[in-house]
Amino acid sequence: MTLQMCEDAAMAALALQAGRRRPEAQQAQTLGPIDPDVVSAAIPAFFIGRNRAGLWIAREANGSIGGLFLFKSSAIDFANRQSKPERCALVFPTETFELDIENRGNPLIVLAEGTRRLLARMTTRGRP
Repeated sequence: MTLQMCEDAAMAALALQAGRRRPEAQQAQTLGPIDPDVVSAAIPAFFIGRNRAGLWIAREANGSIGGLFLFKSSAIDFANRQSKPERCALVFPTETFELDIENRGNPLIVLAEGTRRLLARMTTRGRP
């Protein structure tokens, strides 16, 4: 199986999963600043989580940089690269959230998101 086939299968699975979620589970969380008692201002912090479509997001806590990714490991790698030479604190919210800044992650995700929406519409139309 090629990498392209794996990515296509993953996007199809995400589209089906997004179509099956309950409406209340699709409400996105708003990310606020991190309490200075939890993480020092000297340590960069990144939120790592999923959006409504099931894609992975890495977003710096202050909103200076962020990106969309197909894999969780890619989002974590992005956060670690952006915080070099130090490492960063990773925060994993339990609720979904959306990337509210420019996508500096995987540029193909924008195309994949359009494909996911198309697949979701096609599977919804096929339901009785």
